[in-house]
Order: sequence, then structure tokens, then C-alpha cells
Amino acid sequence: MPTVDSGDTAWVLVSAALVMLMTPGLAFFYGGLVRHKNVLSTVMHSFIIIPVVSVVWVLWGYSLAFGPDQGGFIGNLEWFGLRNVGMEAGPYSDTIPHQVFMLYQMMFAIITPALITGAFAERAKFSTFLVFTILWMTSVYAPVAHWVWGTGGWLGELGALDFAGGTVVHISSGVAALAAALLFGRRAGFGREPMEPHDITYAVLGAALLWFGWFGFNAGSALTAGGLAGNAFVVTNTAAAAGALTWLLMSWWFTRKPSVVGGAAGAVAGLVAITPAAGFVGSWPAADGYLNIMPAILIGVGGGAFCYLATRLRSFLQFDDALDVWAVHGVGGTWGSFATGIFAVAAVGGVGGAIDGEVGQLGKQLVGIGAAWGYSFVVTLVILKVLDLVMGLRVSEEEELVGLDVSQHGERAYSAPVGVLSTVAAAAHSLELEPMSDSSLRSTAWEDRGGQRPPRQVAPSQESL
Repeated sequence: MPTVDSGDTAWVLVSAALVMLMTPGLAFFYGGLVRHKNVLSTVMHSFIIIPVVSVVWVLWGYSLAFGPDQGGFIGNLEWFGLRNVGMEAGPYSDTIPHQVFMLYQMMFAIITPALITGAFAERAKFSTFLVFTILWMTSVYAPVAHWVWGTGGWLGELGALDFAGGTVVHISSGVAALAAALLFGRRAGFGREPMEPHDITYAVLGAALLWFGWFGFNAGSALTAGGLAGNAFVVTNTAAAAGALTWLLMSWWFTRKPSVVGGAAGAVAGLVAITPAAGFVGSWPAADGYLNIMPAILIGVGGGAFCYLATRLRSFLQFDDALDVWAVHGVGGTWGSFATGIFAVAAVGGVGGAIDGEVGQLGKQLVGIGAAWGYSFVVTLVILKVLDLVMGLRVSEEEELVGLDVSQHGERAYSAPVGVLSTVAAAAHSLELEPMSDSSLRSTAWEDRGGQRPPRQVAPSQESL
């Protein structure tokens, strides 16, 4: 009979907290990569997803993703509002409470739509973004999670492997980001004006937090505090290191400079690539275990290399995936899922891949990759197209030039010289926005003109800000 184990339960609770930390880490990572006038809006995208998805998940998201199967496609609503999701062990683990499993999966559900936001950073309407998150969670994430991890899901029944989310999290979000980038269109000034990161230290801090939290992401997916969790921990760190070094060296070769952003992005790419394989690789099939860490290194190297080349392809094709979500998560998740079919060994996760003599596993992995790519891309396009017709996807060009921090949230991330504040305030007035509540901004912008609001004018250029 299933019996709650305190050690396993403690480990999964800690892992859930680690995965939760990844979303604020992502906020720092993305926030540092955008321009200063959009940092608050970018951080808010990740932060607000935590409460939005938390509510959706406990009401209907968990039941659709993991509830009793409906034709292999989705769960039913039998567990709506966590009905029958209690403190006893099972049905997805014999040693941790059902509620704890639900909580752990919630953290995966939270970070997945947060990843997509990097594609439409600096131009999305906040209201539309909130509705999109709810619809995408319900119609894309929940079904794909059920396919792979839910009891009776068709990809799981087929035998496609995904230990911690290469298909469910990274391919689904990365491909959705590609669809969003194409439908949102390019940012104002894209290709003509510099759009450099405003604070690379933020990005490195965010990448470090993601790396730290990823141990809960991958090792926690063992759902036990045992050898499998330890193996996943080791290969996760190894692949991240290999990915960081690979991207750094490639950027050094192509640009003649070792990019700091490249090193951080490479670590994330390596982490993405090892995610589906973390519980299936780690030992070589040779009896003596010779070169047993090589699969993790090769997966990390592939993640760093393929994702870096994908960013160059995106630049060549000139579509505006602002923070390269497709290149890192879509391409990295695809490589990782395929590599799982190559390097999986039965001695680790009970299922072998091509290197273990099971070449047919590659075909199963390709089916899972193709299904996630096609479903996420098409459904995301439909959702965004409908929202564009009903609510509009983008802010106006004037609001975009002023920056989403002011135009969408009426706040600014940093203090600035008086001249800059006056310019921002005048631009806000030209858009018929309320002046910001900060008293220093009011005094410099409005009171310096004798309390008279400035005349209407065209919003300032990026350079003047």
C-alpha cells in the first residue's frame, strides 16, 4: 500500500520551492536583457504569472493535466478545486502526498508561460497578456502535460520519454514563443536602433538563480530522495557547465569577444537540453562504467552549440523574438528530447535508447517532438489571433516609444535626472496618461511649469529617453 515517506516528501517540498524560485530568477534574467524603460513591465510578466497560474492550477489546471484520462488527450474535471486531492500518498507517487505532487507540478506550470513572455517583451498589452496566460495554460499546457505525464496520456503510453519537461515545458513554450514573435511583429525601430540590454548584471544574476533552481526542477522530478535524484543532480550541473562553456567559446570565435550574456545564456541552454534526459542518462552501457558522464557533457555541448546557432539564424531571418526564447527553449528542448532517445540507458531510468540497443526509442522521441511542435504552434497562433481581434496584442507605437513601464504601469524602475523625468512626463501627457504618483516626478514635471500641463507633443525618441 502507498505510504507517505517523510524523507521523500521533504525533498519534493524543497524541490518545489527551488522551482518556484526559478520564475523570479527568470524575471531578473529577462529584465536585465531589455531596455531600461521596459524593465518593470518585463519583470512583472514573470511575477504576475505566479498568482495567476496558481489560481488556475488549483481550480481546473491540475485536474485537466493529471486528472482521470479522457481519450489520452486530457484529464476531466473530477479534481476541480482540488476535490479528492488529499494528504494520502498516490496516485502519481507511492511515497509523497497527492497534494505535494500537485504543488510540485504547479511550479512547472507557473514557469512555462513565463518563458514565453521573452518573445513579446517591450510591446505587449498587459491586459491581453493576462488573458493569454489563462487561455494558453488551459488549452496548451494542460493537454501536453497530460499527454506526457498524465495517467493514460497518449505520448506516455507510446513510450516517449520526458523526465522533467523537455517536451512539456521547453518545446511547448519555445514554439509558442516563435508563434508569438511572428504574430506580434517587430518592435518599433527593430533593426534600425540599438536595443542593447540595460543591465547585464541582472541577467547573470537571473541565470545563476535559474541554475540553482534547476536542481529542484530535474532532481526533484525523481519524486524520491534517492539515487535517481542524485544522478539527475549530477548530470544537470554537468550539462549546464558544458553548455555555458560551449556558447562562450562559440561567441568568442565568431565575435572575437567572450560574451558575458553568452556564458549565461549557454548555461540555460545546457539546462534546457538535459531536462528531458536527466533521469535516463548518466552511465555508459559498458560494464565498467567507462566515461559514464560523457552523455551529459555531449547533451550540454549540443545545447550550447545548437541554441547559439539558432540565435544567429533568428538574426538572419529578422523575426523579433526579443529574448531568443525559441532559440534557447524551443531548439534546446528539441535537441534534449532527441538526445534522450540516443543516450538513455536502462541502468538509470529503466528505459534504453539507441546507445543501449533500443534504436526504436528515437522514433518515439520524434513523435513526441513533432506533436508538441505542431500543437503548441497552431493553438498559440489561434489564441493570439482571436485576442488580437478582440483586445489587440500590442500597445500603440507612442506607448512603445515611451516605454511600457510608464505607459502600462505608470511607474519607473530607476530615478533619473530632472530633464529626463520632464521628458517622460511630457510624453505621458501626450498619450493622455495620468502623471505618475511619485512626488518628485510631479514637482519636476508639472510644478516647474507653474502647475500648467505641458502642450501636447509627439512622444520622444528612444535616444531622448
